[in-house]
Amino acid sequence: MREGTVNDIQTTTLEVDEASAPLSGLDRCDSCGAQAYVRATMESGTLLFCAHHAAKHRDALQPLAQVWHDETAKLQER
Repeated sequence: MREGTVNDIQTTTLEVDEASAPLSGLDRCDSCGAQAYVRATMESGTLLFCAHHAAKHRDALQPLAQVWHDETAKLQER
């Protein structure tokens, strides 16, 4: 929670932890446009990947990621 002042009015903002928020069907892979199941939160920004591209780039990117949010287990639930 963050508190601040806007135009002399006290405000409180709830910050959503976007790095661990659930992915939805609207989140798309940055490589191919398929549904994203992995979010790599880097210092420079966020990358979204389908399961295929997450596996392809995991070894290179996961050590650099601040958060590696992986929901590929959802693919096994069906």
